Amino acid sequence: MTKPDLNLLMTLNVLLAEGSVARAAHRLGLSPSAMSRALARLRQTTGDPLLVRAGRSLVPTPRALELREQVSQLVQDATSVLRPAEKLNLAQLDRVFTLRTSDGFVENFGAALLKRIHQEAPGVQLRFMQKLNKDSTLLRDGVVDLETGVVGISASPELRSRALFSDHFIGVVRAGHHLSDGEITADRYAAQGHIMISRRQGHKGGVDNALQLLALTRKVVASVDGISAALALAKDSDWVATVPERHSLNLRRGMYSFPLPITVPNITVSMLWHPRMDADQAHRWLRQCVLEVCDKNVQGS
Repeated sequence: MTKPDLNLLMTLNVLLAEGSVARAAHRLGLSPSAMSRALARLRQTTGDPLLVRAGRSLVPTPRALELREQVSQLVQDATSVLRPAEKLNLAQLDRVFTLRTSDGFVENFGAALLKRIHQEAPGVQLRFMQKLNKDSTLLRDGVVDLETGVVGISASPELRSRALFSDHFIGVVRAGHHLSDGEITADRYAAQGHIMISRRQGHKGGVDNALQLLALTRKVVASVDGISAALALAKDSDWVATVPERHSLNLRRGMYSFPLPITVPNITVSMLWHPRMDADQAHRWLRQCVLEVCDKNVQGS
C-alpha cells in the first residue's frame, strides 16, 4: 500500500476553507499553477473531484463537505503536536515524581526538598525509594524519575548525571566515648571495634585500604547496609561508625564526630536521570530544585 503524502492534508484544508485555487495559493505562498497541480494530486488520492466549477466559482462535492471538518481537526491536532510545549504552570502541575535516593539523602535533604516543592507546585507529590544497588533498569523503564548516588564505573553510559556535592568520611561515636578525649591517631582509631557499611560480604573499602598503607587493620564487629543502622549501633555502644559527613548530618546529632586520622578519598554525590526526560519541563524543574536544595544545605552546614 502506497503511503499517503500527509503534506496534502494542509493543502486540502486550505482549499476546502477558501473554495478557490487562487486564494488557497496566495494563503500558502504558492503559484496558482502549483496549487492546481496539488488539487490534481488530491483528486487522484481521494478518488473525488473535491471542487467542481459552477459558473465562475468552485463548489465542494459531497465528499469534500464530508471531509472539511475532519481535515480541519486533523490539521489542528498535527499543528498542536508539532508546536513547542506551553510554558510550565507550576501552580497547576499535578504529578508524582519517584526519587530513588542514596542512603541518608532523605534524612538530610528530604524535608527541605518537600518544602521547596510544595511552595512552588502544591499539586506535586514526591515518592522516595531506597537505593539498594546501582542497577539503572528502573530509570530506563520509567519506574523511577530521578536517582541520587555516587556514579560508579558500572553506571549505564546512556544516563545523564550532574554533580550535587562532594562528601567526605568522618568517624562517629556515642557521646562520652573515650575517643572524644585526646588526639585520635590512626592507631587509636584502628584499635576500636568498627561497624562497617557494606552490602557485600567481605568487602573492603577506602578505610581498610588507607589503614593497610600504615600496616594497620581494623576489627569489624558488625556489618550493616546503611548509615542509619551504623549510627544506631554506634550510639548505644563503644563501636565506631565511619560515615559520609553530609549524608549523616541529621542522623548523628548528639553524638561525637571526628575527622579521620587517615586519608580516605572523597565521594561525589550526583543526580542521574534518563535522557528521554532531558526536555521535559517538569522534570527539568525538579532537577533544579534538587540541585538548589542540596547546594543550600551544603553551604549552610
